[in-house]
Amino acid sequence: MARRILLISANCCTIPEPVFPLGLAHLSAALRQAGHEIAWLDVLAGLEPLGEALNTWRPDFIGISLRNIDDVLIRKQETFFGGLAPLVATLRQQTRCPIILGGSGFSIFPEQLLRLTGADYGVCGQGEAGLVALLAALDNGGDLARVPGLVFRRDGAIRVNPPSAGALETELTPADRPAPITAHYLGASGMLNLQTQRGCGFRCGYCTYPLIEGRQHRRRPPELVAAEFEQLQRAGARYVFIVDSVFNSCARHVTEVCEAILRRKLKLSWGCFLRPQGLTAELMKLMAQAGLAHIEFGSDSFCDEVLAAYQKDFTFDDILQASEAARRAEVDFCHFLISGGPGETRKTLWTGFRNSQRLTAGAFMAVVGMRVYPGTALFERAVQEGQIRRDAELLAPTYYLAPGLTPEAVFAQVRRFARLSPNWIVGDPTPAYSSLVNRLRRRGVLGPLWAYFVMLQRIQPRTNTAT
Repeated sequence: MARRILLISANCCTIPEPVFPLGLAHLSAALRQAGHEIAWLDVLAGLEPLGEALNTWRPDFIGISLRNIDDVLIRKQETFFGGLAPLVATLRQQTRCPIILGGSGFSIFPEQLLRLTGADYGVCGQGEAGLVALLAALDNGGDLARVPGLVFRRDGAIRVNPPSAGALETELTPADRPAPITAHYLGASGMLNLQTQRGCGFRCGYCTYPLIEGRQHRRRPPELVAAEFEQLQRAGARYVFIVDSVFNSCARHVTEVCEAILRRKLKLSWGCFLRPQGLTAELMKLMAQAGLAHIEFGSDSFCDEVLAAYQKDFTFDDILQASEAARRAEVDFCHFLISGGPGETRKTLWTGFRNSQRLTAGAFMAVVGMRVYPGTALFERAVQEGQIRRDAELLAPTYYLAPGLTPEAVFAQVRRFARLSPNWIVGDPTPAYSSLVNRLRRRGVLGPLWAYFVMLQRIQPRTNTAT
């Protein structure tokens, strides 16, 4: 039975950029192909009041997507789920239709957030198949226990079904990116986003990607990805970010996607997350030819001892080779670093800094402490070391620091690195950086701006003591 669905993006995170709600686009495509009618409401875009949207659309079901739980910054500790319960309460006052939660943030804490908000249902993990199946089950009296990823109440308890890990061959159309919402994000940054694969088979001890997307890599057909690139270019995007956990989980996939982009002769610049391992000069050159302009490496540390404790399965030599390949291909890059996690000591911090001086380019984005999420190897380690209880409520941010370290001591040390090298970016953005971002965006500068922050720190060295 065809139904009217209102999809709501509840994301309120705008740092470093406001991000188009790509998950809703994939849900929209799946629901549309199942015969349903879709309308959107985006909290960040703020284009239509909630009451007006409800009165105009009169939905049969409402889906709410929560993208982020918190900012993973140990000092700031900003959370993004606080508005979820009030939103559900407001909806309850204005409509009787079922309310369904989803999104990557929800998938990490499905039971807690369903209980906290009082929503009717939730779908965790890959939501397309689960949401379509849920609507069919509610219409036809189907067995809720068979709906993939469903979070629901039964016999006084909240139950969570195993999530779906299906193929990713659904084609997105312009109808799955509503023009007014697309225009809002293009106006804010000139950027849109897409996904070429889901799932992550790597072992990083703190990471939630395997919990959200599963451990099996499921890749979209390269021609489908290239067609979506072209669609985004026609929509007005001048820059695209690939949101895969790591784009280069498979060299063949990267090669085929880049070749498909080149066959279409597209003129889009793009960026992505890469794993600093297995990146040959030939592969990097191909990505650059296909439009790659920025790389964000998930390196985490420049010390082999710490990399092993983080379960990264690569070494600093891999990081060095990947960085050099990017530099030679004239692609800007940064390395994200987590200071103070398992295995870290003052000595390993200095080892990492000395190794960073062997890199002839790039920015180093350092945060302090590891956010602990349930279901991760880091959670088990924190329990074993007595840092948290097994029944700890982790919805509020909780951070791990290696025994013997304190946030103050680690911050002091990495700030010292920043004083010695402008490539090190530590702490929250300064007012000077925020002003720089606004000026550059007005001038039409696209993509990540960390390279400009490094330049600013070279000109105004005091800005690198941000907190």
